[in-house]
Amino acid sequence: MSPRQITVLGECVADAFAEPAGTSTELALRVLPGGGPANTAVALARLGTPARFLARLSGDVFGRLFRAHLEASGVDLSSAVQAAEPSTLAVAELDDRGQAAFSFHAQNTADWQWTAEELARVDLSGTACVHTGSLALVREPGAAVVEDFLARAAPDTTLSIDPNVRPLLVHPDVYRARLTHWCALADVLRLSEDDLELLLPGTPPEQACDIWHAAGARLVVITRGADGVLASLDGERIQVPAVPTRVADTVGAGDSFTAGLLHHLGGRGLLGGRLTGLRLDDVAEACRFAVRVASLTCSVAGPNPPWQSRLAQLAAADHV
Repeated sequence: MSPRQITVLGECVADAFAEPAGTSTELALRVLPGGGPANTAVALARLGTPARFLARLSGDVFGRLFRAHLEASGVDLSSAVQAAEPSTLAVAELDDRGQAAFSFHAQNTADWQWTAEELARVDLSGTACVHTGSLALVREPGAAVVEDFLARAAPDTTLSIDPNVRPLLVHPDVYRARLTHWCALADVLRLSEDDLELLLPGTPPEQACDIWHAAGARLVVITRGADGVLASLDGERIQVPAVPTRVADTVGAGDSFTAGLLHHLGGRGLLGGRLTGLRLDDVAEACRFAVRVASLTCSVAGPNPPWQSRLAQLAAADHV
């Protein structure tokens, strides 16, 4: 079955990584296109799902880089807005485990300036699923406009949300205040164990799943790095182990996981409504696939998710 389109809404960010320079008084930055929603759209397209990206892309040097990257990956930018504002810049520092800590340069940048008129023009008739999250849902002035768009989309599409909490830019209290409302809209809530600790400090993952189920989310998936994945469908749980891999860094791994999850569900015709036909076995299978996608992203530098052909090669090798 050919997957139907998934529409991703959110930011594309210039991820700048520090590299050795000529002298101790210089700093060289290697800039890669990033941002959680953009990474998810790229990963979906590379996996073979028709992916449309709703973004406000600047005409500056970073915005031109974003467009080239997204289009080269097969992402549909026909509904992207050509924005007058500058692009958002994130400077990443990697620790010994490849974990990235970001500092953001995001004041009055293009990603947060959504207007009702811009999103009113979006046709969702061919969309099975709308995925969003991260800063698009909490950065003003566009956050309220995005929430209204999701409410409009909810009756006819599956909604997927990844909070992707960024406490350096937006206080976790802002996410907490909106999360119950997002769960009322969303069918899928995917978040990391770091997000969990910021949103519900000290709360066991299973209890957090039940809280979010009660608020409305049918499928809650918590990614836990090397400890694998906890998935909960209406309170039924499954744990999926991580795939051992040599980690270059973890940038974009969660976004790739989300793409793998949605790609797998969409390819089996399970997206497009309230997930009424979804079973726990389907969730487990989708999570196992998504973990493989995330592990391949961790094995290379930066947010560089694998292509479908790479996964096919690995699958063929496993059966030799």
